[in-house]
Amino acid sequence: MNPELEKKLKEALADTSNIGELPDADSVGTVGNSDCGEMLRMWIKFREDKGRKVIDKATFQSFGCETAIAVAALATRIIQGKTAEEALSLKPEDLSGELGPLPPMKIHCAQLVEGALKSALNPAGASPAPAPAPAPASSASGTLVDSLQNGNRKSGTIQFIPKNK
Repeated sequence: MNPELEKKLKEALADTSNIGELPDADSVGTVGNSDCGEMLRMWIKFREDKGRKVIDKATFQSFGCETAIAVAALATRIIQGKTAEEALSLKPEDLSGELGPLPPMKIHCAQLVEGALKSALNPAGASPAPAPAPAPASSASGTLVDSLQNGNRKSGTIQFIPKNK
């Protein structure tokens, strides 16, 4: 991997402010890549801004490589202040933000993040799905692992994204 990209990955990974569950989220989306075993869940909270419903905060959890985590970290910041339609119009290369173009073997990382975003926001025009009730602090039932083990009953279906060859 190119040294400049490695430096940008480290910088993106250093900001952990959008990692973890968002208990009062308005919507949640989960995707997985069956080829490499990566999983990503994204939580989104909306607010009213000048008569528009915009994304106030987005967080994520990921079982994936550092590139997928870095893209998710950047994407959760990039979508803040955007409407669901504006966020859904972003392409994987937009979501990877300041990382710039990803090497061909890492493009699937940005596609994974795009899939989680689409899963959370639903098709354009549809209202976001309600978030699952937060789990008690002593329970692991609200974790990504638990949702996968239980068929993801709380937040809808898991989408598996094929890896580009």
